[in-house]
Parts: sequence; structure tokens; C-alpha cells
Amino acid sequence: LRMEMTKDIPEVFEGIVEVDETYLGGQMRNKRKEIKIKLGKNRRGFGTVKQPVFGILCREGKVFAEIVPGIEAKDLQPLIEKQVKEGSIICSDGWRAYTGLSVKGYVHRIVYHSQKEYSQKNGRHINSLEGFWGYLKRKLAAKGGIRREKLPLYLGEYVWRYNQRKLSLKEQENRLFELIFQQLDKIT
Repeated sequence: LRMEMTKDIPEVFEGIVEVDETYLGGQMRNKRKEIKIKLGKNRRGFGTVKQPVFGILCREGKVFAEIVPGIEAKDLQPLIEKQVKEGSIICSDGWRAYTGLSVKGYVHRIVYHSQKEYSQKNGRHINSLEGFWGYLKRKLAAKGGIRREKLPLYLGEYVWRYNQRKLSLKEQENRLFELIFQQLDKIT
């Protein structure tokens, strides 16, 4: 089911879109000793061994999230170009990877968290996507920890659940059956 959920990704986003990155993974103190030794040598980002994840949220309610190898412009901007329609308004934080989006045909609005700026009256914020990150991390924490190789499946599941949250449980069930039957039709 999770594999089918990961394939049910939203279409290209347009309008007002939020982009942000986060890290997923447990705290270092909770990792096994051999993992600490192994991971301690391969730190990325700001000295973390956690897995970077990039997300795009359309203000109309749909979200897209994907595991990325890093959080630099070369990692994030191709995903933005693929998932966000040119001419859309992109709201982001001040992270350097988002520099140059306006040159690529987007209207880029920045919220500077480093200056204690989190929202402006004109709708410039990334609070909706930050809310999704909180939802995702709570759900993953409730699992009691998952293996890194399983993370894409769980990420896909919770993205799907978030995108289908306005449907009743019966409608969500029917949507899952549609996805399964579509896959079966492709196999036969």
C-alpha cells in the first residue's frame, strides 16, 4: 500500500507555493554505538547525520516531499522547476539554495527566520509547510523509529494521508483501491 501511495503524487503546483527543507532521523544519543561510530564520520549539513527532506506545499492544501541527497541549490532547484509552474509565487526562508528563483521565472518571496520574521500580513510565510513537517515528525516518532531504507515509503504514506485528509475514511479507502487496481491493470 505504501508503494502505491508514493506513486500518487500531486500534479504540478501553481499559485502561492511554499518550499522548505528539513531533516528526519532520531537523536544521536538514541542510536546504537556502531551506528554512532559509522555515522559520525559522514556528517552533512550543519553537522547532522539525519536525512535531508525537501517539501513543496501549495496553499490550496496539497504537499509534495522527497528525500534529497543534500540541501544545496543543485539539489533543490531542479525539483522546484519540475513541480512548480513558472510564474507561481514561491515563499521560502532565507536559505541560500533558493537564491536565483526569480531569474527562473518565479515570483520569490522570502521570510527571514534569522531576523525573527515568521509571517507577514501580505501572506508571506511558510507556516503551512512547517505545520506539515510537525505532522510528519510526530507520526514518524509514534512509530518508535524506522530504518533509513524504509523512510521513503513512510514519507510517501504520510504525504498521501495529508493530501487526502479532507476525504472521509471510506473515500480514502476507495482511492487506495483505485490505485491498486490501476497497478494491477498495468501488470496484466
